Amino acid sequence: MVTAARYYPQLLSIMGNTLRFLPAFVAMRQLLVEGYVGELQVCDVRVYGPSLLDQSYGWTCEELMGGGGLHTVGSAIIDLLSYLSGTRAHRVHGLLRTFVQQNGLIRGIRRVTSDDFCFFQMLMGGTGSSSVCCTVTLNFNMPGSFVHEVMVVGSTGRLIARGTELYGQRNGSKSEELLVGDNGWVGPEVKEMPLPLLQGLSSMVKALRQSFQAKEERRCWARGPVATAPTFEDGLYVQTVVEAVKRSSSSGEWECVEIMSHEPDPNQNLCEALKRNKN
Repeated sequence: MVTAARYYPQLLSIMGNTLRFLPAFVAMRQLLVEGYVGELQVCDVRVYGPSLLDQSYGWTCEELMGGGGLHTVGSAIIDLLSYLSGTRAHRVHGLLRTFVQQNGLIRGIRRVTSDDFCFFQMLMGGTGSSSVCCTVTLNFNMPGSFVHEVMVVGSTGRLIARGTELYGQRNGSKSEELLVGDNGWVGPEVKEMPLPLLQGLSSMVKALRQSFQAKEERRCWARGPVATAPTFEDGLYVQTVVEAVKRSSSSGEWECVEIMSHEPDPNQNLCEALKRNKN
């Protein structure tokens, strides 16, 4: 898909990581560029919420089918941190757990293999002390309100996005300041989609509309409105980090992030499934 996108640049090829379009993160990126926090040092992300499983056994239950917090939520966070920091991860360390393997609706011979808890660390940017240290905690064993917090800390201050709002605090200041407020969601509510993702999706769709409306015949698109959208290359990077986190969870060691430059083995998932069943 990456090769096809490069071969047909006139076609719009972007990933659906909608958090990049959420106004709070658009403003956070701009403030980081302007030096609000000084030299970026630490990123800390917490996402807590209820189970991601469907009411019946399906792809959300299977790790090899893309289910679990790391695949569905962690991938968007990995992309977001790359967008905010302007850098990419080169080493990762992670831990995945499946605490709920069966429930009242998924039982018998069926077992959940997708993770409902994930914790991983990333070293981004330069090497040694110049790396940006990132920690991400995803916990989907917490019924109740959805928690989505992204904090970036630098040499002169910090920024923190709580839900759809953005707060900032400079060193020496006694309290936080509200930088981007919650203007209220006027669209339809979607029970399965948290508000940050819903508002990000709405902003992304508006950007896509503007991209095509910019051209009179609407058969081609203008790059401006969607310039910040993740490309297929970004998607490949994110998937590479996800796989490295999974390897680290199995090995217990730090793993390097190496972007693949050749076609993957089409039977890789089948081989992994056979190995797991054998064990």
